[in-house]
Amino acid sequence: MHFEESMEKVVRAFEIAGVAVLAIGSIIATVRAARAWGLGARRDVYQQARRDVGRSILLGLEILIMADIVDTVTIDPTLEGALALGLIVLVRTFLSFSLEVELDGVVPWRKGAPPSADED
Repeated sequence: MHFEESMEKVVRAFEIAGVAVLAIGSIIATVRAARAWGLGARRDVYQQARRDVGRSILLGLEILIMADIVDTVTIDPTLEGALALGLIVLVRTFLSFSLEVELDGVVPWRKGAPPSADED
């Protein structure tokens, strides 16, 4: 087996893992929400399900970014491939950032910061 063939298998494995995280995470979030609903915790079910699905999406995106990086660095090391990777990483990073802000309700650099005096 040649280097490129083995790297294609690595990329494929990362892609499968990323999609599996998305699918399995969503299924787990749905099962947890259904169980909480059945136990009577209906008030918080939606928010918890959103957080669980959002975390799955974040992890899945990170794994898919790894696949793109390995693909570009090892299989398609061209300027065009690097530009495509840059665009993909930019879009996925924006999605990840947006999801993280949506889930936590605060931008990442404000996490753990004490509330300012003008926030009441």
